[in-house]
Amino acid sequence: MDTLSRDSNSGSGGILPVAGLIAAAGALILAIVALVQLNKVKATVASQADEIAKIATIENEVRSTAAKSESDLKNLRDGIQTALNQVGTEMVALRAQVAKVEEEMKKKPAPAAAKGGAAAAPTGVRNADGTYTIAAGDTLAKVAKKFGVSLDSVLAENPGIEPSRLRVGQKIRLPGR
Repeated sequence: MDTLSRDSNSGSGGILPVAGLIAAAGALILAIVALVQLNKVKATVASQADEIAKIATIENEVRSTAAKSESDLKNLRDGIQTALNQVGTEMVALRAQVAKVEEEMKKKPAPAAAKGGAAAAPTGVRNADGTYTIAAGDTLAKVAKKFGVSLDSVLAENPGIEPSRLRVGQKIRLPGR
């Protein structure tokens, strides 16, 4: 049996060390691959840490800008409210002044007559002296049409007159027919 055990031992003794070497080589290769993968993961984590730091910086800037914007908006709102309050106060004062002036105007007598006699009241007809007294809403064109004469002839009779400056009670000369 001695021979048999030697043969068994010698036969399996050669395979076992080779199998151990193959297993060790496989383990070494797996360890190297794992190390490379670990380095890649570390690089990715470091890159992501930089990105996270950038995001945190941006987030802080956004918060700061938002706080400043809120403060500016509040100041603007307060300024507008103050301006509106001032405008309201001034409007109330102006309304009071207008009412006061209107009351004074009601109390005052009619304006004195122009030199040369009493102001003629608008009648809508030709005056005896060939003039016409302007009434509210009159224009030279309306007056010319009313009396059947041309606008040019009315302007020719009244060389110094400004058609856009007619006043109620103002006398103009009318051309003869």
